[in-house]
Amino acid sequence: MNKRLLDIINLETHFITDQGVVRAVDGVSLYLNEGDTLGLVGESGCGKSVTALSIMRLIPNPPGKIVGGEAIFQGHDLFKLKEAEMRKIRGNKISMIFQEPMTSLNPVFKIGDQISEVIRLHQGVSKKDAIDISVNMLKLVGFPSPESRIKEYPHQMSGGMRQRVMIAMALSCKPKLMIADEPTTALDVTIQAQIMDLMTRLKAEMGMSIILITHDLGVIAEAAESVAVMYAGKIVEYSNVVNLFENPKHPYTRGLMTSLPRINGGGTYKKRLEVIPGMVPGLSDLPKGCRFSPRCKYIMPACTEEYPILKEDTEGHLVSCWMYLS
Repeated sequence: MNKRLLDIINLETHFITDQGVVRAVDGVSLYLNEGDTLGLVGESGCGKSVTALSIMRLIPNPPGKIVGGEAIFQGHDLFKLKEAEMRKIRGNKISMIFQEPMTSLNPVFKIGDQISEVIRLHQGVSKKDAIDISVNMLKLVGFPSPESRIKEYPHQMSGGMRQRVMIAMALSCKPKLMIADEPTTALDVTIQAQIMDLMTRLKAEMGMSIILITHDLGVIAEAAESVAVMYAGKIVEYSNVVNLFENPKHPYTRGLMTSLPRINGGGTYKKRLEVIPGMVPGLSDLPKGCRFSPRCKYIMPACTEEYPILKEDTEGHLVSCWMYLS
C-alpha cells in the first residue's frame, strides 16, 4: 500500500458576508496516498475550489477564514505553519492549476518569465538556468517550439497552450502534490482529452499525487483511483472509483450518474437525460437536516430533522444518507 501523503481532517472554512456566515467547507475529511489521484466532484457552489484553496492557505481573509481542522502533509499540519514556511511549500511541494487558463496567467509578462519566476524563487538558480529549465518543462508538456514561444505573451496563445503553460508552471519544481481545479474548463473536447492524457502521463513519470476537482464524472472515471462527492460544503459519498460507478449509494451521486448521456449500439442516446430538480442551497441559509433533502426523491422524516453522519456502509465505501443509517 502506498504511503499516506495528505490527511484533511474536519476542515471548516467560513466566509463572513452581509447575509451571514457562509459555511463553504463544513467538516470535510479526505486523504490521499502517494502516487494516487483523488477526484473531488459536485455541482458549482458545493465547496470544491474552497477546499483546494484552504489546503494551499490561499483563502482571502477577510472575508474568509479557516476556522477548524487539520491538513497533515508529509507529517506537518499546514494550518499551523508560519506564512514564511508555507511560502516554501506553495509552488514547490504543493502546486495548483487554477480554473480558467485564459485569466490565470499574467497578461503583461512573457510566459518564460512567469515560469522561471517560480523556479528562481524555490530553487535559487540563475535567471539563465531558470529559463533553460522553463524550456525543458514546456517540452515535457508537449509545447511546440518552446525556445521561441517562451518569449510570447499569454494573449498570443490558444486556451490549450495556456493550459499547458499552467501545467508546466505547476510541475516546474517537481511537486509531490498537484491540485488541478477543473483543468479542462473552457477547452474543446479534443484538447480536454490531450490535457488529461498529459496529466496522467506526467503523474506516472514524476511519481506525484493529484487532487482533481471537476464536475465531469467521465474525467474522474478515467483518471482517479478514489473519489469524494461533495454537496453544499460536505462530503456525501467517498469510495474508490470502481465501487462508486458500479454501486453509487447517495441519491445525489445517483442523480449525477443518471444525468450522464449513454449511447446504445446504434449510435443514439438510450433515453432522455434525467435532471436533479432544484439547485444547491445557499450556504448561508441551509435547510435543516440533510442538505440534499429538498431535492431528494427518497426523502423520509429523519432527513429533515438531523444531518446524517458519513458512515462506512461497505468496506471502504462511505455514505452520508439516512437510507443507510436507519
